[in-house]
Amino acid sequence: MTASRVREVATPNGPARVRLTRPRGAVGTVVLTHGASGGLGSPDLRALATQLPQLGWAVALVEQAFVVAGARTPPRAPVQDTAWLPVIAALRSGRAALPGLLVVGGRSNGARVGCRTAVASGADAVLCLAFPLHPPGRPDTSRAGELLMPYAAGLAVRVVQGERDAFGSPEEVRAVVPDPATVVTVAGTHSFTRVPGDVVAAVMAFLGECRVAAGR
Repeated sequence: MTASRVREVATPNGPARVRLTRPRGAVGTVVLTHGASGGLGSPDLRALATQLPQLGWAVALVEQAFVVAGARTPPRAPVQDTAWLPVIAALRSGRAALPGLLVVGGRSNGARVGCRTAVASGADAVLCLAFPLHPPGRPDTSRAGELLMPYAAGLAVRVVQGERDAFGSPEEVRAVVPDPATVVTVAGTHSFTRVPGDVVAAVMAFLGECRVAAGR
């Protein structure tokens, strides 16, 4: 049996909104958020929210506080992170606390948030969907430092990158991470494709590895 609901979580920047799908006896929790544009309707996020609970994972899709407040772009990283951490804390505490392994991340800007806050949130692993290594056409403006933070902390990391991603090709990402095997190439651009079966397969494989590593 799987239950779905929407809840709001108070943050210093106003409420965030969480769309939660939780199967009975969940083995772990995947918390994902959107990119800078703020949409949770991308095909990859929708597919993951539908299919991962069938494998026993609770999935929380988070509309960050800046989106709920009506802003069109995210605030500066420290402000965004300060509003993100209370969401994770709320999902992992209280009588309805989400169980098991904790995987955090999201797509594009959401992947950056997941990387920056992984240690503070108590995450076991980080999932980066279309990590924006640099702005298009500006490889000199690298965000590799953010991507490397969970690697440096010894956390499991998976980067799923479109083969034609203008924000950083899979080859560019592999060149900066300590373990190139953690980067998976899928079809499409920064937005992946309309039918993201390869993205879902890559994420399922990663979660399976996380369970094996944890002995669950």
